[in-house]
Amino acid sequence: MRPIAPKLFLTLLCIVFSIRAFAQTCNGSLGDPVIDQNFGAGPNPGPTLPPGVTNMTYTTSNCPNDGEYTISNSLSGSGNCHPDSWHNVTSDHTGNPNGYMMIVNASYQPSVFFTQAANGLCPNTTYYFSAYILNLITYAASGPGVSEPNITFTIQTTGGTVLATDTTGTIPPTVAPTWVPEGVFFTVPAGISDVVVVMTNNAPGGNGNDLILDDITFRACGPIIQEGFSSIGGSKNLSLCQGATGNFTLTAQVEGDGTPVLQWQANPHGTGWTDIPGQNGNATQVGFVNADTGTYQYRVGVANGSGITDAQCRVYSPPMTVVVNPLPIVAAIPSQTLCEGAPLQLTATGGVSYTWTGPGISPTSQNPLVINSVSLANSGAFSVVALSDSGCASAPVLAEVTVVPKIVPVVSNNVAVCAGESTRLSASGGASYTWTPATGLSDSSISNPIATPLQTTTYTVAMSNGPCIDSTKSVTVTVNANPIANAGGEIFLFEGQSTKLHGTFKGDSIINYYWSPSTFLSDTTSLTPTTTPTGDITYTLTVVSKDCGTSTSTVYVRVYKSITIPNTFSPNNDGVNDVWNIDALVTYPDASIQVFDRYGQQVYQSTGYAMPWDGKHNGSTVPTGTYYYIIDLKNGQPRLTGWVLVVR
Repeated sequence: MRPIAPKLFLTLLCIVFSIRAFAQTCNGSLGDPVIDQNFGAGPNPGPTLPPGVTNMTYTTSNCPNDGEYTISNSLSGSGNCHPDSWHNVTSDHTGNPNGYMMIVNASYQPSVFFTQAANGLCPNTTYYFSAYILNLITYAASGPGVSEPNITFTIQTTGGTVLATDTTGTIPPTVAPTWVPEGVFFTVPAGISDVVVVMTNNAPGGNGNDLILDDITFRACGPIIQEGFSSIGGSKNLSLCQGATGNFTLTAQVEGDGTPVLQWQANPHGTGWTDIPGQNGNATQVGFVNADTGTYQYRVGVANGSGITDAQCRVYSPPMTVVVNPLPIVAAIPSQTLCEGAPLQLTATGGVSYTWTGPGISPTSQNPLVINSVSLANSGAFSVVALSDSGCASAPVLAEVTVVPKIVPVVSNNVAVCAGESTRLSASGGASYTWTPATGLSDSSISNPIATPLQTTTYTVAMSNGPCIDSTKSVTVTVNANPIANAGGEIFLFEGQSTKLHGTFKGDSIINYYWSPSTFLSDTTSLTPTTTPTGDITYTLTVVSKDCGTSTSTVYVRVYKSITIPNTFSPNNDGVNDVWNIDALVTYPDASIQVFDRYGQQVYQSTGYAMPWDGKHNGSTVPTGTYYYIIDLKNGQPRLTGWVLVVR
């Protein structure tokens, strides 16, 4: 039953318990457990104990009442029915996954709560019986009137003869759940091989005295065994590197009386202890050839006389260990191809220290290996050896480094071309080329593209031979504008008039321009000479460039004849002045001629003036009088208007 009162300080009891527990040790060597009761493992609840093991009542509940027990792998959370007074215990003492332990709620009266038989023990051999006990009562819940566990261990023969007895005394409460080792030594008499341990709960239940039991063992206790590699008291631990060869001598010495018999054992890779056949002396040899990695343990078992053949009669020395350490494994280091003068960094992994060797360097422990500016002398295979923390060296790992000479760039000179012309650029010194901009190039990825730029352009070439790149060279292609002559638009004028020609030009490096023919021109070398032509004429302007040839342009000068419009004619068929004869109007074939009477009625119309007006309208002679005309020469000049008198 759970306790109900707080506990006073128990420092004194704890000190007494600690001194007593410390005294329960074997002054010599202990054997392996010949009986190891750890209650197994599995889901809750665990199985009931076999008949005769306990006088208590089994329950499947994780919360046994007074006088009951259960087998469980934990006592925590919702499984702890007394969270205010019992510890939360999340695992057994053994530490197995889901390992079981015996949870005891003590009977109201002191009683035997556990019995463990040990069969097949060796006569005349001392054994140590031990068990781990956990006081379930928390420190906060303990106090006056609360019972704490107090257990007597009795070792007796199957016939009831007591061989040894010991009492734990009060096991004090603790702040945190604490497993306490308890035990007793006993010697098996001659002719006896089976014993029984009886555990009696001396404290009453009902208010405390609740506990957990686990890991009940019997181990033989024997003389002190001293051991070592090569000599007594020598090193207990040696190491080799994987693949190494080694031979070691293991020595042992047994102190005390009697006639001890020895048996050496090996435990390779933790697979379990096995006897080494024929190795029964104070020393034995172990050897390694091309050693495999792992831990190799050795020990010597000791028993009196023929008992050495029975493992339950032996005690053992502490193990001596040979550890074969693996060689460090250095990951592959990628090869590098670098340009002369570039930084190099090689990084090794897998060890704690490294030694680098290679072309152009002295051996170094630097890692990563850094060369700030590689030279051609650094081209070749670099090697690294790694050391592990145990001093084992890896196989050398190579890293191939190729150093490529720097580019010595050469490029063609700057060049000038005329618009529309092409020129070939050229570069050398690399294995591949990239020209920028690509505009106007036949192929921007070759060493000698043809350039046809529309305007002056500077081309930069990046030369590469793999890791080396040079972008320092460029070529400027200057595009000179071709000469463009412009003689101006058509000119129209009347005979006797003067006009200027309006020549212009464009282009680079213009060195000359002139007009031809020179007829009627004031100055053939002026862009705007004056001309007074007497008839139609075409002039040509020629513009000459120093580098880009010549250009010509023409202008047509239309000279219209002077028009004299008579203001009187007499269509009377007398052969004199019978028609309206407008001199030179015939030279304007597109001209429009209209004549109106004083009422605005059109009496004559003609396009061109091949046939002068004869004074008729619709075949009839118009009356004498004044008529009005509009003449449009269709040459961009203002229309001519006025009047003409028709007389008879």
